[in-house]
Amino acid sequence: MNSGGIFDVEKKIKRLQEIEMQSENPDLWSKPHEMQKLNKEKAFLDKAVQEWTGFNSRVNDVEVLFEMSADAQDEASFLEVKTEVSSLQKLSQELEIKRVLSGELDANSCYLTINSGAGGTESCDWASMLLRMYLRYAEKQGYATEVLEMTDGEGAGIKSVTLSIQGPYAYGYLKAESGVHRLVRISPFDSNARRHTSFASVFAWAEVDDDIKIEVKPEDIKVDTYRASGAGGQHVNRTDSAVRMTHIPTGIIVQCQVERSQIQNREKALKMLKAALYEKEVEARNKAKDNLESQKMANEWGSQIRSYVMHPYHMVKDHRTDFETSQVDDVMNGKIEDFIMAFLKQTLNSGDVAKAN
Repeated sequence: MNSGGIFDVEKKIKRLQEIEMQSENPDLWSKPHEMQKLNKEKAFLDKAVQEWTGFNSRVNDVEVLFEMSADAQDEASFLEVKTEVSSLQKLSQELEIKRVLSGELDANSCYLTINSGAGGTESCDWASMLLRMYLRYAEKQGYATEVLEMTDGEGAGIKSVTLSIQGPYAYGYLKAESGVHRLVRISPFDSNARRHTSFASVFAWAEVDDDIKIEVKPEDIKVDTYRASGAGGQHVNRTDSAVRMTHIPTGIIVQCQVERSQIQNREKALKMLKAALYEKEVEARNKAKDNLESQKMANEWGSQIRSYVMHPYHMVKDHRTDFETSQVDDVMNGKIEDFIMAFLKQTLNSGDVAKAN
């Protein structure tokens, strides 16, 4: 079994034992933040170890079943072995992807922004469709989601939205979605039933831990407050509780309007800004190491990573991997894991080729 190497199971078990010992220290009980951080790490490590031990146990079981069916020449048992082996092969491929998700922030939760492109109502509606798709995907993965900021479109849909997606490897998976998404369909807003093409950009960045030090000078930040839009009751519409934070040196802008208190929105916006600055620093370091950045698509118009065609035929195709499906409805209902896996496998294979060279 080489899965142990992929997961570094012994290393994770050793770390779990260390956490158990730390948790028994009375001095830690008076530090809820540190205790919470340890519990979060413990839950992550527990899940990783259980995934490997569960897979290993199933492999051992199917080996025993194969030997028994061979001795008894039992056809029904042979079919059961064949089905289980097929299932284990798929699971093995998924576990192999964990090798790619070994970046410093891959295991973290993430933020996800969606911005409508040029095209008015059409693009705003497309952005809202993508929002629904990612919410459905997150729900299937067991991730918790929260809308931090949303700007409604003038006629329909949304101009922009920022989501917080909480769960193990949320960033590791959803970073595959960063780029421009293109929709081709018969417009429901066109009385002449003409075909329209719409664009929306998606960008995912990792939530950073408080222990990662990101220096943000007060004089480098411009803070604007405004009244939150959309549903939220009289309180939300009556006070300038929403916060827009601009980092002047980089031009990075983050917004938060989910909380009723301006102070709470400021705190969340600052955390988002630090995460965005960290992401920018990581990108700068990666670019310095490899100016080609062959696996990273530019997040700009004209560089769409995926096309969703609803007319004159049905197809969703990822232009980076050439993976495609005709099941457009399934994709729009959140079944995007095959696209994410195809992207991660391509990244994994490219990494293996680079190491070989």
